Amino acid sequence: MTTNKKNNSDEGYENQKIQDLSKDKKKDEGQFLTTNNGVRVNDDQNSLKAGQRGPTLMEDFHFREKMMHFDHERIPERVVHARGAGAHGYFETYESMSDYTAANFLQTPQERTPVFVRFSTVVGSKGSSDLARDARGFAVKFYTKEGNYDLVGNNIPVFFIQDAMKFPDLVHAIKPEPDHGMPQASAAHDTFWDFISLMPESMHMIMWVMSDRAIPRSFSMMEGFGVHTFKFVNQEGKSHFVKFHWKPKLGVHGVTWDEAQKISGNDPDFLRRDLWEAIEMGNFPTYELGVQMVAEEDEHNFNFDLLDPTKIIPEELVPVKLIGKLVLNKNPSNFFSETEQVAFHPGHLVPGIDFSNDPLLQGRLFSYLDTQLIRLGGPNFHEIPINRPIAPVHNNHSDGYMRQSINEGKSSYQPNQTGRGCPFQAAVHDGGFSHQPERLEGEKTKVRSSSFFDHYSQAKMFYDSQSKVEKKHIKEALAFELGKVEKTSIKSRLLVHLQKINESLAEDLSKTLGVEIPKNLEEPLNQSIPENADPENYTSAPVEPPVRKSEALSMENTIKDSIRGRNIAILVEEGVSFSSLEKIRSLIEENGAKETLISSKLGSIITENGQVSIDKSFATCASVLFDAVFVPDSEKSALKLKEHAEAIFFIEEMYKHCKAIGFAGEGKILWNATRCAELQEEVTFENEEGIFHDSNVNKFIEGVKNHRFWNRKHINKIPA
Repeated sequence: MTTNKKNNSDEGYENQKIQDLSKDKKKDEGQFLTTNNGVRVNDDQNSLKAGQRGPTLMEDFHFREKMMHFDHERIPERVVHARGAGAHGYFETYESMSDYTAANFLQTPQERTPVFVRFSTVVGSKGSSDLARDARGFAVKFYTKEGNYDLVGNNIPVFFIQDAMKFPDLVHAIKPEPDHGMPQASAAHDTFWDFISLMPESMHMIMWVMSDRAIPRSFSMMEGFGVHTFKFVNQEGKSHFVKFHWKPKLGVHGVTWDEAQKISGNDPDFLRRDLWEAIEMGNFPTYELGVQMVAEEDEHNFNFDLLDPTKIIPEELVPVKLIGKLVLNKNPSNFFSETEQVAFHPGHLVPGIDFSNDPLLQGRLFSYLDTQLIRLGGPNFHEIPINRPIAPVHNNHSDGYMRQSINEGKSSYQPNQTGRGCPFQAAVHDGGFSHQPERLEGEKTKVRSSSFFDHYSQAKMFYDSQSKVEKKHIKEALAFELGKVEKTSIKSRLLVHLQKINESLAEDLSKTLGVEIPKNLEEPLNQSIPENADPENYTSAPVEPPVRKSEALSMENTIKDSIRGRNIAILVEEGVSFSSLEKIRSLIEENGAKETLISSKLGSIITENGQVSIDKSFATCASVLFDAVFVPDSEKSALKLKEHAEAIFFIEEMYKHCKAIGFAGEGKILWNATRCAELQEEVTFENEEGIFHDSNVNKFIEGVKNHRFWNRKHINKIPA
């Protein structure tokens, strides 16, 4: 008994010692729970009451503060671009751009400028899927020594409309219909296509949005564009028109529409998760900044208007000059504080970069600021940490909601003597921003320039530049979208527009939709023509595309030299060959990709040489979440996999979506159990259809680099 008492006493002493150490650790780390005013909280589990079962007392200041903050912890979501993901990183220029721009961050090679980047969908709410068919925002905030510069763009280089006056109409049309609030994050409904069918200037953008560009595989495999035409201005005042491009180092890749719908059900955070995990793994998303520059005196040397945001400059006419590198290497520490509260504005410029007279850009300069005033609580949103410049801020702005700066001194006006004239205006040679002088003349008018009224030539150029498979996907996307439209008159109008882009496309859709292409429409196809204008001046006359085909417009011509950032599924069961498994895993890791072990159950399985942990079960994932699949050697493992319909379906769906499929040794047993094997007569490493069965797994890795094998003959016979 004495011994037991002593042991109990020692145990209590040790427990008390552990608790004391824990308290000391908390003290050292400053981890005590406090109120917003720094008062330490004694009880965060119970509210103050009048008696144990009595009413809650409002004098419980901790309860009131906690509940009040909870009640107000949501801010209005963005009207557009509500759903987003962000990351920190840096930008460095390759060479001095002083011949073209005075922008300080583009002068010194290898000097790093901190950045924050936000990717987003446009149409859906914060709770919508990452994989909606939509344009994607690609906004970059450069924290330069001269102040913040925001390059606010999309993954599509053109836009739906030419003038910001139409922006509210566009957004109202594409958002859920106001009578019943449907559909969410989708353009496949009457109001959107009704608007588009009456705005032929949208046709070029429609071709892009209906292409695979609108459903990217990854943010790190997605291009970005400044959309508008800006200006570079050097120290001597010489200017060049400039178009901005972000070129991903991993190439430009997308997912199919069938995959997008299934991914939305399996993992609506697919792109957000992919970005986060890539950075955590050290596969930092990397892009090159490219510019197309046109000297001011060459502005009118094209058969389109440089100020028209529905037009691109084909790269065959003005090559893209790669001038720097963007690397995203750090995830946000807090999603709300950073990704949600970051505020971009195309009007945030630095000396050396200026606006053009693009009428869509000019309108955005008002809209962004006006939106942020209400979304972020007032005029001081620039003081939120994620928005603060690294350059010192000196001005006479004062007061207002959420003011965080404490301005000292007597003067808050300019000019002044009470503050010895501070802050002073900066001369241009001291880095003061000065808009480039530009001669303006003409009557005040609301009439659009007739140079903007070619609506079909570049839409035609884009479509004609696509590969056979890409054209097929555009046609299928249009069939889906217009198939959801209820009013026949809307479909008819669209077919007339599409006929001007490609007659075969319009005719095929006419048959699919069961709607004839009207020969004569009583209503005008273009309702953006001013009532008092001469229609002859605003009719979209047949204009030859600037180039017939542009290789840069087809994703088929993208970079295909790496599997970095890809996720490869490995299907295993008990008894799998450890050596075969380790061989493929090491190759995947060496090449910078991610491998995911999938089995019929979670936990671990026994191999011929120990245990391996399983990452996912068939119940918790799907083939659409992966870029390729591999089955290691082992008759026992393959036979067990063959017993599971989910494993067979996994392979068949991979086949349907034209992804690389690999087997080692007896792993081919699973392939032979699929319907694909019945259709595919021969499977060799030389097979151009992306099905690999051999001990040389290097050829499988090479196949994954190709991304897809669109020439598979029998995909339409697999009902996956």
